[in-house]
Amino acid sequence: MTVESILRPAPEVVLIGFAEALRHAGGHVTADRTQAYLRAVAALDAGVTTDVYWAGRATLCAGPDDIRRYDEVFAAWFSGAVPTGSRSRQPQAPSVAQAALDGSETDGAKEGSDLLCAAASDADVLRHRDVADLSVAERAELAQLFATLRPRAALRRSARRRPTHTGEIDPRRTLRAQLRQVGEPGRVFHRRRSVRPRRVVLLVDVSGSMAPYADSLLRLAHAVTQAMPRQVDVFTVGTRLTHLTRAMRQRDCERALLTAGDTVPDWSGGTRLGETLKAFLDLWGQRGMARRAVVVVCSDGWERGDATLLGEQMQRLSRLTHRVVWMNPHRGKVGYQPVQAGIAAALPYVDDLVAGHSLAAFAELLEMVADA
Repeated sequence: MTVESILRPAPEVVLIGFAEALRHAGGHVTADRTQAYLRAVAALDAGVTTDVYWAGRATLCAGPDDIRRYDEVFAAWFSGAVPTGSRSRQPQAPSVAQAALDGSETDGAKEGSDLLCAAASDADVLRHRDVADLSVAERAELAQLFATLRPRAALRRSARRRPTHTGEIDPRRTLRAQLRQVGEPGRVFHRRRSVRPRRVVLLVDVSGSMAPYADSLLRLAHAVTQAMPRQVDVFTVGTRLTHLTRAMRQRDCERALLTAGDTVPDWSGGTRLGETLKAFLDLWGQRGMARRAVVVVCSDGWERGDATLLGEQMQRLSRLTHRVVWMNPHRGKVGYQPVQAGIAAALPYVDDLVAGHSLAAFAELLEMVADA
């Protein structure tokens, strides 16, 4: 049996099944990698074994250590159809004439280069790992990688106009210049609407179902607040609504998290998104904080209270804001469907439903917010 015959009935189903099998075998296969695999096969030829093999190897393998596992799963899934010559070989070092005073310096440089490459590869893999699956040591390493995030402010056009060399004509300044010259032809002045940073509001779910992600989400909130201290507000939602902006404005992240831990009274409790969202809109959002802002809800959508109330409050929120983004950590997992009562009630009023399970997903969210 060949790859062509296997893929003939339903190629997408077979390819997704192969990616799922690789994930169950221990490969670091995410939803983004699966979609990249499907696009790569579509760009090549699904009827050619070599194209299917190399498309998966380029998109589904996180590093050299995954190649052996990939070959085994590929052979099992496609009935032993592994292209010849696909086994990885160690590249030979180029022959370069060098003169050194002693051998210790050269050996030390080579060893340092190997360690640097290994550290870079591990960091890249860690960026795409699910936060909930990390060990204590990996979480500590991931906390250091949050410094690599580069939040950018979302900009909006202001009602004020400023003088520019191009743009629409400024009639007031132009007429005043004409009057000063007693009607003689003079310079034509221009103006353009200026831009202002758009407010960003983060609503972080700290209930029991979100406990594996709460620490990373607050680190994300701290990074955004440090980049835009006057345009960002942070709240935690659970059984209560807690305003954490002042704590997140502390420069040291660990101190900010300690302050947040002392401030939030409902860690790992239940989830009443409808009630807490209503409290936010009544006390802060309706008065101006949410108007024309980008609101990011970080939650898995499990609602302990009335889902109808959540839908009503999400409708209120969508009318006030410029954009509503719902970041769900389970969105990045293969086979996820938004069928929970809370997320199903909120989804009609959400502009973007994005993944929030890894550092790479956080970086994509920041880019989406900046471009909103």
